[in-house]
This record gives sequence, C-alpha cells and structure tokens, in this order.
Amino acid sequence: MLYGITAATAALLLAAVLAALLRSPARRLGVVDRRRQRPLPLFGGVAVTVATCAVAAVGDWTGVAPLGTGIGQLLGAGAALAALGLAADVWRLKTRFLVVGTAVAAACVVPYTETGVAAGLPAVGWIVCVTVAFKGLDHADGLVGTVGVVTAFGAGACAAAEVMDGLAVLLSVLAAALTGFLMHNWHPARVGLGACGSLFTGFVLASSAVQVRAGYGFGSSVGVLFALTAVAGADAVLVVVARRIAGRPLLRRGPDHLGHRLRRLGLTPQGATVVLGAAAFPAVLVAVLMHTGWLGAQAAFWVALVVLIALWGVLRFPVNGSRRPASTQVRAQLRVRNG
Repeated sequence: MLYGITAATAALLLAAVLAALLRSPARRLGVVDRRRQRPLPLFGGVAVTVATCAVAAVGDWTGVAPLGTGIGQLLGAGAALAALGLAADVWRLKTRFLVVGTAVAAACVVPYTETGVAAGLPAVGWIVCVTVAFKGLDHADGLVGTVGVVTAFGAGACAAAEVMDGLAVLLSVLAAALTGFLMHNWHPARVGLGACGSLFTGFVLASSAVQVRAGYGFGSSVGVLFALTAVAGADAVLVVVARRIAGRPLLRRGPDHLGHRLRRLGLTPQGATVVLGAAAFPAVLVAVLMHTGWLGAQAAFWVALVVLIALWGVLRFPVNGSRRPASTQVRAQLRVRNG
C-alpha cells in the first residue's frame, strides 16, 4: 500500500516535470499539432510513457512490486507501440501503420492459455479498437487524460479484486502519470499527448482489462469490457456512423467527435471534457460492480442502451445550426449592398 502511494506520487511528479521540459524541444523540432490555430507541442506522450515505464520497472527490478507474469511483456509492448506513435508524431505516418502495429502488439500480450484462441482473437481485435478509439479522443485538451484516469482506476480496482497486485500498481502509476500530464494539458493546453501517449494509454488500459478478464466467460467479459471503455467506444462509433452518413473518409480528421459536438452545443472546452469524464465514471463503476459480482450481466445492456440513446440524440441534433458557408454569406451581403 505504501509503495503504491509512493510510486503514484513519483509518476505524477516525473510526468509533470518531463512534460514541462519537453515542450521546448517539441516546438523547436516542429513536432506540433494544430488546436484552433495554435501550435501544440506533442511530446507529452513521451512524458507519460517514460514516467509510467520507469516507475513500474523500478518496482519490478527492486522486487518491491513485481509486475507478475505477462505484465512486463504488456508494458514492453506498450512502450514499443508508444515508440511507433512517436514516429507518427514526428514523420506523420499513416493511420493504417498504427493499426497494424497495434494489432501486432495486441497479439503478443493476449493470454491465450487462459482465453483460448477462439476468444483470444476477438480480444486482439478489441484491444486494437480501444487503442484507436483513445487516439481518436485526443482531439480536445484534457480529454484522453481525464477519461484515461477514470478508466485506469476502474481497471485497477478490477485487478485488485483478482489479487493481481502488479497490474493494479501499474494502472495506478499510469493514472498518476496522466494526472501529472493533465497539469499541462488542461485547456488551454501547453503540451499534447500525440499518437505516442494516446496509443500507449489506450493499449495499456485495454490490454490490462483483457488480462483481468482472462478465464471468465466470453459473454460476461464482453459486457465488462464494453462498460469499462464506453465513452471511448461511443466516440469511435459516432465518428464512424457520422462519416459514413456524410460520405467522408473514415481515417481523415474532422470536427465530428463527441467533444466537438458538445462544444457546438454551447459547452466550453473545459466543460465538454468534464462532461465526458463524468459520463465515463458511471460506466466504469458498472464495469467494476459487474466484475466483482455485485451486478449481473444485464447491467451492461442498460449501459449500451444509454450510449445508443445518447448517440442517436447527438446525431439528430442540428449541431451545425443553419449557418451558411462564408463564401455564400459574402455573396449575399454583396447582393444586398448592390440593391
């Protein structure tokens, strides 16, 4: 218990310091994203990855908090995926390469001896989907960090219930590192996660959840895993459906995520992040209660129903209003002036 608190504190401080120190190098190297016409340095993901891996590795090396069977491999695969994400931040790799890399990493961490191949392959697909969904959440300041912290605590609680102490410590360290990063990522953000940090966060969370549910029934595991990552999954489904309806490419960035739509409804950037973080909490709580046996599998149905109703409402609400394009407005003004 004492080591867990110490490790979390160290990860929080280390991530906060590294995120501050890496802003200038990222800006000088041009590793930036555009957030509403402002350049955002993207080495925050390096800070989160290094802080999480370093603190977890020290605990395992000293024997104070051994990670346990397969958890070191999970952390190594996450670090390798973070390196691929960093390459994408620097050299703008196409999304398909990130998806393939995530699939390879996921295939290396699924515990097939406990899940079996029949359930292991869907687990690989689920890890890929969740990881990509978390990358998609990185479109607004503070969003991945907030949802990631909530999810990490939920997954950590499930790991603790299974007496998987090493995994529980890893997840608490990740939550602390994300919290330290959020000190610099809350709107207006001074540093961003980028593909490096968002892929690492999503992969570690999804892979940890699979490790925790290994050996349980397939149907009940689907419900727990869905509830645990409901907000990230809802955002991904919304984007896919909206872009299919509009005939836009799925992998091209656009202002059609949940965060964008909430802001068009009048919420501030901070408000949209708080709303989505608050929405993640009850879903994660349901997942924890299902995993520990306090709720039955039907609880996942109610979470799915709420998600579907919310998505239906968001898709139907005219978030874009009735604004005409700027060029159309200019022509209309000219016609008025010319009589």
